[in-house]
Amino acid sequence: MADCEYVRQHYGVPACIGRRVVVYGKPAIISADRGHYIGITYDADRPGVIRNAHPTSEVEYLDMGTVRPMTRGQRRYLHWLEVADCFPDWKFGDWVKSSYAREADHA
Repeated sequence: MADCEYVRQHYGVPACIGRRVVVYGKPAIISADRGHYIGITYDADRPGVIRNAHPTSEVEYLDMGTVRPMTRGQRRYLHWLEVADCFPDWKFGDWVKSSYAREADHA
């Protein structure tokens, strides 16, 4: 299924990743497909912070925009969450200093 297809079909709204929206009066961008919801990143939030919003509840759909990429630190921490079970004795700080973290920076 294409991004936000369910929301477009069932709620009849022009939702798609990259579309600018105003949710409860705050500017945002749709940055993820969350099934029955749209995943939005408010302009005031850091990139990668995605919140759920109901597609018809106080949402005004605007033109297309660009989703801001996550920062290097956010990408590194996300990768840590994916592989943390492989390093049960390590803390995030230990992992950041390792070669595994440097490999994640280039992925």
